[in-house]
Amino acid sequence: MALRGERFIAAAVRALRPRRHDARIGEQAARYWSASDGDGSWESNSHWRDGIGDEAFEEVGRDHWEMYQRFARALGVQTPGTVIEWGAGGGANAAAFAPRAQRFIAADISPDNLAECSRQVKAVCDTPLDIRRIDLADPDAAADGLRHACDTFLCLYVIEVTTGVDAVRTILGIAQRVLRPGGMAFVQMKYHTGDGRTRGRPGLAYTRNLALTTTFTIEEFWQLADECGLAPQLITLVPRNRLDGRYAYYALIKPDTADDPR
Repeated sequence: MALRGERFIAAAVRALRPRRHDARIGEQAARYWSASDGDGSWESNSHWRDGIGDEAFEEVGRDHWEMYQRFARALGVQTPGTVIEWGAGGGANAAAFAPRAQRFIAADISPDNLAECSRQVKAVCDTPLDIRRIDLADPDAAADGLRHACDTFLCLYVIEVTTGVDAVRTILGIAQRVLRPGGMAFVQMKYHTGDGRTRGRPGLAYTRNLALTTTFTIEEFWQLADECGLAPQLITLVPRNRLDGRYAYYALIKPDTADDPR
């Protein structure tokens, strides 16, 4: 009995101890997204105009704007108002949304991405632009001063490259806090199916697993959003586009009576 008890205690201690591979993957992600690798793949993965080409760049922004409009019309949302994009990349979405917004806030890990996103926005409109640098060690800091300040929260082509469910929960929690009551989060994730090869692999080397790090079933993400204080309303699936496949887009509304869950 004593030996069994010792084993139980040892197992409990291991469970409470942060897993080394989690920290390692987080460090790899922060290092990868912080600066260009110089070979062009980083710009492509960040969806820069020079990285994916003019046609794809325009298509990304146009398709997402049109999808947002369909959701907004169905939910009675009039305008995007003040928009924050979490993971703005090279500005493909910003260039499509900012001209229709009252204010646009671009948040990203990379200073290079923020500079490029700013350049793309300023090339198409004079909407007031704010940039926020995300520190993966303290992502909440990038949203300082924005509680209930935003009408629209965008997070597109980001969830699948996060380091796991906890990171996604943090993003959804930030969305819940920055949105005003009744505001919309327009969020995309990559879904997995019954085929095990489509599941996320957060424990593998980050750069070799980039766009398949974190995935969910349709129901799992729906439930996670609800747990984070965002009420799922609508969903659209895109099984395949020119960039990749198995994309699920959600319209999440912050309830008028919502309290901060944290």
